[in-house]
Amino acid sequence: MTGLAVLFALLGAASNAMGTAFQRKAASRVTEGGGLRFILRLARQPAWLTGIAGVIGAALFQALALANGPLSLVQPLFILELPFALMIAVPLLHRRLSRAAWQAVAGVVAGLGLVLLSAAPSGARSDASMERWIPVLVLCLGTVAAAVAVARPGRPPLFRAAVLGTASAISNALTAALLKSAMGTLDDDGFAAFLGVWQTYGFVLTGITAVLLLENALQAGPLAASQPALTIGDATLSLLLGVTLFDETIRTGWWLLPELTGAGLVLWGVLRLTRVVPHLADMAH
Repeated sequence: MTGLAVLFALLGAASNAMGTAFQRKAASRVTEGGGLRFILRLARQPAWLTGIAGVIGAALFQALALANGPLSLVQPLFILELPFALMIAVPLLHRRLSRAAWQAVAGVVAGLGLVLLSAAPSGARSDASMERWIPVLVLCLGTVAAAVAVARPGRPPLFRAAVLGTASAISNALTAALLKSAMGTLDDDGFAAFLGVWQTYGFVLTGITAVLLLENALQAGPLAASQPALTIGDATLSLLLGVTLFDETIRTGWWLLPELTGAGLVLWGVLRLTRVVPHLADMAH
């Protein structure tokens, strides 16, 4: 089961990377507008529609991964979306990947491997009581609402991109938690029960919110501001949600040392990669 979860999570990360690469290409061509009007302008571009297809595929793979493994294992694997996105963008723009970029990719992969091997996340539950859900929903949705309010147009681009990226990461993590709960219902009680639980409609709404926030984060400023929040924030919050909602476990004690080392290596690799991705995006104009 864990092996299937890893496989589906990797396929989901690759599919989402394709979506991100094509959405970034489309967003770079739309320099004005925001919110729903911005999305309507993007929808006229084939590249954006290809990106959305990648996002839909990623959602299906993510659902299969969460049905077979813990949230705290599946979502961190989506960190690999960034190096996947870079490797997709290179042939898309007819460029070569530099040696420094390959080193950064290796850093992300090695760091993530070190974190997951050290933490050894485990857990088989997919249900959580409303007493656990209510504070999670209040904190996550309240933080997203506050982020949208403070990231209004007119603020510095770096600030807006970072804040909207963080809001998108929170929405992604919450979507994954709701999706895991809904998939547990589907597996245990069938499709009719799946349609009857609030988590099913919750993950649809939060998933749409995450996409809208992502589009606006990409438009608001450079990837160097939004991508670290998107990548690290989603993985970190998903791990916390897995522990608090579904009683998943990770190793602590002296294991925290290699876990933090791996996290630092991932952060280093992500920051290095964000120096390459905007350069490639600029060449797409």
